[in-house]
Amino acid sequence: MFSEVTSAAVMGVDAYLVRVEAHLESGLYAFAVVGLPDSAVKESRDRVSAAVKNSGFIFPHRRITINLAPADIRKEGSAFDLPMAVSLLAASGQLQIERLNGVGILGELALDGKVRPVRGVLPIANAARREGLKTLIVPDENAREAALVEGIDVYPMESLRDTIDFLMGSDQIEPFTVNRENLFLEAREFVGDFSEVRGQAATKRALEVAAAGAHNIIMIGPPGSGKTMLAKRLPTILPEFSLEEALETTKVHSVAGLLKPGQAVVACRPFRSPHYTVSDAGLIGGGAVPRPGEVSLAHHGVLFLDELPEFHKNVLEVLRQPMEDGDVTISRAAISLTYPANFMLAAAMNPCPCGYHTDPLRECRCTPEQIARYLSRVSGPLLDRIDIHVEVPRVPWQELSSKEPGESSERVRQRVSLARRMQRERFKGARKGLYSNAQMTNRELEKFVPLSDDCMKLLQQAITKMGFSARAYHRIRKVARTIADLEAGENVLASHVREAIQYRSLDRVPGLNA
Repeated sequence: MFSEVTSAAVMGVDAYLVRVEAHLESGLYAFAVVGLPDSAVKESRDRVSAAVKNSGFIFPHRRITINLAPADIRKEGSAFDLPMAVSLLAASGQLQIERLNGVGILGELALDGKVRPVRGVLPIANAARREGLKTLIVPDENAREAALVEGIDVYPMESLRDTIDFLMGSDQIEPFTVNRENLFLEAREFVGDFSEVRGQAATKRALEVAAAGAHNIIMIGPPGSGKTMLAKRLPTILPEFSLEEALETTKVHSVAGLLKPGQAVVACRPFRSPHYTVSDAGLIGGGAVPRPGEVSLAHHGVLFLDELPEFHKNVLEVLRQPMEDGDVTISRAAISLTYPANFMLAAAMNPCPCGYHTDPLRECRCTPEQIARYLSRVSGPLLDRIDIHVEVPRVPWQELSSKEPGESSERVRQRVSLARRMQRERFKGARKGLYSNAQMTNRELEKFVPLSDDCMKLLQQAITKMGFSARAYHRIRKVARTIADLEAGENVLASHVREAIQYRSLDRVPGLNA
């Protein structure tokens, strides 16, 4: 006897359909799973056997072969348990095969027949709709995530028995639906607010400029000056997550298995803060079958690297490509996958090993050689890719003890959103994927950021007297354009260029331009 059930598997942030074929024949009992299964898929034999028996069905003690097609792509994970069990019951005559037409099934089975959640359901639902499936059966805890995809009926199941009853027609249930807009609004929750930060007006301004143009930023200051506190509040002033951006980010988190039980969507811009002991595979992604790293988990959000010089140098250097391209390709012998990595980099560092080189109240005990060696851990090419450098001083007692609240994140976000809208209008009809000033190429700079003679003189002085690199020159122009956008200005003025030049403080430190 033969039967076939449609399921799906994840490859990168996309998915493809898998045909789960079951064949029974006479002979001594054997249960073989073919089609390049990994260890988790091979172990499905024992889970399926126990789940079928404990659900009240007859397990066929015959020669069983399960094939996962296409057979030339490696299958991994536990999502094939439920389709394997259904296909097996159909092949043994306990389920009508025609009931399986146009139905996609996925889910992990417990030994008692309960259906457990799996990861990657959002891209799987997208693939199922794209391939013309009308019905998708998913674990109950994954239903809200799958229902985000319109154009396919989603049916949540709690057990193998429920699944078979539904397919037999004895249990009539309605498709699971969600209001995408309401779900998105309900899940939106900001952590922290700019009004909680005392003082640091110059740093807040730099963060606002960075958010308005999607510029990378680095903060330099002594311990306790508020660098981490400010960085954690950076997502609260970024433009509100659009539903399209939220779904893109949710796909990455779903594939990585980071969605909480019952969570359907990532509604706030992600903030990822890996420890400085992270490996290059942890940061960029990796593994035998490549998994998304921190740069992809921060897609459409903020990647915060605290104590930047403490990161291994090879780890920092692999950041350069995704910072430029907005995605990362991980190649292995068997497969090559591309993950999105369009993030804002926010970094923080001390000015010296002890941290008090610029602190007026604490004495620095570091020698000039120690300071130079410490700062040189961050390469010049990486710093060139960070548009804004800002010094974060210690907060004076008068400002720290002030009870007057600062400007709220909402008000700052309104200005940032207005600047971003100006940029989107400006870049209409330009290169696909260009939506912020930070993404402009040199050719686009010449087109969209013309400079007056006064501005060019300022830049000439900066290049000749401060030794800025060519990349720093282009970064200054991008930042100046963003400052003008925050003021709703059509043209870049000399005052905008002056402020942008101030945000290149590390370029003036000896030994950092190598």
